[in-house]
Amino acid sequence: MAQIPVQTIPRDPQLFYWILFPITLVMILTGVLRHYATVLMASTPKKVDQKAMREQRALLRGVNLRSNHFVLSKSSFTSRRDALITAFESGAFLKDPENRNQPPPNPLTDPNAMDGLMGMMKNQMAMIIPNSLIMSWINAFFSGYVIMKLPFPLTIKFKSMLQAGVATKDMDPRWMSSISWYFLCIFGLQPVFNFILGSDNAANQLAQQMAVAPQPAQLFGPGVDPNKQFLAEAENLAVVEHHSVLDGVEKRLIEGIKL
Repeated sequence: MAQIPVQTIPRDPQLFYWILFPITLVMILTGVLRHYATVLMASTPKKVDQKAMREQRALLRGVNLRSNHFVLSKSSFTSRRDALITAFESGAFLKDPENRNQPPPNPLTDPNAMDGLMGMMKNQMAMIIPNSLIMSWINAFFSGYVIMKLPFPLTIKFKSMLQAGVATKDMDPRWMSSISWYFLCIFGLQPVFNFILGSDNAANQLAQQMAVAPQPAQLFGPGVDPNKQFLAEAENLAVVEHHSVLDGVEKRLIEGIKL
């Protein structure tokens, strides 16, 4: 059986020192600067309002009960569901019960909402500006270079990911271009940042995107009526068809023993 010849590309060994190493170093320094810039721009955390926290946790309790009802018995689920539906419909968990039937306030006039929007904008700018500058720098000086070959085989599906900026059809997918190395550094330098800055750092872009994305505890955003959220969750709980994972467990156990 004839073996497929190994594809070789003559490369200057100086590419490691003048392309791969500078891109990696710049990405690490950019992550460190992003971390300290985020720390300096971070606003002082405000004291958590207990009523607002209770309002959020109550809705989360209803969501968790609806999603995990199968781990409870019929009587336990029914008692919890009836208690939550009654509290949701009566507005017992609302932070401001007196504003129950009033429209939600304008988010542009809420200082807490404006602080949240400014924090999101700062995080986005801390990611967009350095990435734009580094991408322009790589496109201007290192575009079209093939800098390394991976030591393990890859399928053709990795070709577009590893050979960005190199318009070749017959090149082995293991070869990597300079632009692809830049994208790989974006998603693969988190262990380096953890070693330099600690596990709780702001250098990782994926972590920053997760921080910008709405978290489950932030269910009542600007312009959202909490009362409508509670009423909707009460309707969702009312139509849940309960079933338990322990239903018929004796029969299933006996059948399993027989097999």
